[in-house]
Amino acid sequence: MYGWIWRKLPFGLPGKLAGSLMLIVGVSAALWFWVFPQLAPLLPFGQINISDTEGGDPDADDPRVPSYDPSDFELEESPSVDEEP
Repeated sequence: MYGWIWRKLPFGLPGKLAGSLMLIVGVSAALWFWVFPQLAPLLPFGQINISDTEGGDPDADDPRVPSYDPSDFELEESPSVDEEP
């Protein structure tokens, strides 16, 4: 397929390089501005639900956003090599 496109582009090597660049830019723009926006509602990446209403900052613009608590991310210490399970 790419060989067929390369053979059909006119004006020798400079024309083929310029035509290839224009095809790449055109296809990328079509995907970016038409295809991807049509597919976006079908993809789950933007569907974020915040169900935790506790711990929010009441002075913040959106008190539903939970505040950061470092103790939520503390891990247990791993057992040492000397200890028997």
